[in-house]
Amino acid sequence: MSLRDDLQADIAEAFEDVDGLADAVTAFICTREVVTGGYDPETGTTPQTTIGYQGRGVFGGFRQFEIDGSRILATDTKITALQNEIWRVENGEVTNTPDAPQVDDVINGLTVVDVRKDPVDAAWIIQARRT
Repeated sequence: MSLRDDLQADIAEAFEDVDGLADAVTAFICTREVVTGGYDPETGTTPQTTIGYQGRGVFGGFRQFEIDGSRILATDTKITALQNEIWRVENGEVTNTPDAPQVDDVINGLTVVDVRKDPVDAAWIIQARRT
């Protein structure tokens, strides 16, 4: 097992530990896009596929020294999510496909402005903003 795998396992355990971070962890769902298919004359409808992902993370704020008033606002939310816990969702069904946050995704009503990896490549650091 690599150091990255060890860290992700330890953080996942802390996310579930009632004496650890369990009370600070929030499940989230992301809506990335709605893809409209072609007209189906048999049903008389135009099918749509909703694509996104789900995961869990810690929602917090940025440190005062990080807030510059233009790129990072005082009202922005900082989401820390484990990379190995974000799974693609299509039409409400979770797939076994890992996914990654992208700019303009909508997570729990917040729009993703920036996405970074932590130095160990175990977690996503997501900057999100109310729009």
